[in-house]
Amino acid sequence: MEDEDGQGAHSAEQHTLEESPYEILQNCKGSAENIVAEVLSVKKEGKPKSHLRELVTQMFLNFITLRQANRSILLEEDRVRMETEHAKAPIDFSSLQLQNLMYEKSHYVKAIKTCKDFKSRYSDIELVTEEEFLRDGPDEIKHSFLSNDSAHNLMLKRLNFELFQRKELCKLHSKLEQEKKILFDAIANRKKFLSILPSQFKSLKKASLPIQSQLGVQQTRKLKHQSSAELLPPPLYVIYSQLLAQKEAFGESIDLEIVGSLTDAQTFSRHQAHKDTGISTTLDVTELKDEASDDIKDVQRQRKRPRIVRGKESLYHLDVLQIHPLKINLHVYDDEVSDFKLEKLIILSFEYFVKLNMVCVGIEASDDGPKNDILCNLFPDDTGLELPHQSAKLIVGDAIMFNENRTSRPYKWAQHLAGIDFLPEVSPMLLAEHETSDNGEAAKTEDVRSGLSLYLQQNRIQTILRRIRSQRKAQLAHL
Repeated sequence: MEDEDGQGAHSAEQHTLEESPYEILQNCKGSAENIVAEVLSVKKEGKPKSHLRELVTQMFLNFITLRQANRSILLEEDRVRMETEHAKAPIDFSSLQLQNLMYEKSHYVKAIKTCKDFKSRYSDIELVTEEEFLRDGPDEIKHSFLSNDSAHNLMLKRLNFELFQRKELCKLHSKLEQEKKILFDAIANRKKFLSILPSQFKSLKKASLPIQSQLGVQQTRKLKHQSSAELLPPPLYVIYSQLLAQKEAFGESIDLEIVGSLTDAQTFSRHQAHKDTGISTTLDVTELKDEASDDIKDVQRQRKRPRIVRGKESLYHLDVLQIHPLKINLHVYDDEVSDFKLEKLIILSFEYFVKLNMVCVGIEASDDGPKNDILCNLFPDDTGLELPHQSAKLIVGDAIMFNENRTSRPYKWAQHLAGIDFLPEVSPMLLAEHETSDNGEAAKTEDVRSGLSLYLQQNRIQTILRRIRSQRKAQLAHL
């Protein structure tokens, strides 16, 4: 029995030598678990205790084997640690060498970048080209010797030439600064003189007023009328310029006067300028909003009640009869009076309807009876009761604008005088082609032709003034 135990222990030792410590631990663990299971089964089944002694002995042998395996593992760990320590020394040395090499590399890279970024003293100087230097450089600079290196010698010569040019420019700059200072002093003196001129002109203008009145030269009044004429609409300005030219060129016995509010005219002109250029103002925005609200209200009213024919009141409501704030008064004098004092015959008033693009003429009221029949009979078929062109008729429609009670009317001769020309409704060539043999039709055609020829001559100022004077004198003769 002892021999068998000795052989078992010896075989266990050989087995342990062949196996690794970790495998021995694993086998001992499994053997210990089996022994514990057998001990539990012996206690449960009530087997004899001698069998338990064998199991305890085997458990102690497993514990001894576990301690041996554990010791072997610890010795193996110490051996591996020592080998690791011996192998770590050359690795640390190599790592230190690598760090030193990386540091030297970064140092060399910085040095190279510094060398590349280095700028010399003349790197920012824009030198002339070599061809320009050899062509324009002075001889004392081109033939000078400054260095043994040819390229460096040429660079130094170009730098000297640049310095020479800059010195010359500095001299020119100082000279120009002196001239600039002289000019500034002269401009300051002239500005001082010009600042005094308005007061001198004002005093001179005030002193010349008696002389102007004595000589009949109303320069101040002319300037005032000229500034007011700039605010006139184009048709009225054409009338004003033609009448003024007639007066100055031929000494016509007339006088012109611009009547109305200059402030309203300036506002109207500014509004028209913004409207033509497409620039919107706050006033335009409010007007658009008001128009939009009015349109909505009109649509609602149209839904509620039937359509009403447009009359004179609706025209005023739609602002069709809008008149420009300024108008022209023409004072016509008798040109056949022998003494120096002129007799005033009549006063005509020209006004412009903006929306209808037409000029109306009326006679200023006085105490010697109505004079509107003078203008009605000035030219044939021109009573002023009808609108002069089709566009105005389309805008107005069936509304009656002018009647016998209205003194200001759109006469055709006034439209021609204002430069508002339009084609006749019947072409003269068409009338000539469709002449008939009937005497009545031929007479009518001849009347139309004579009327057209006279119609085309109605824009002459001499004819208009002559007829106004003759009609007025004939009216005064019958009073």
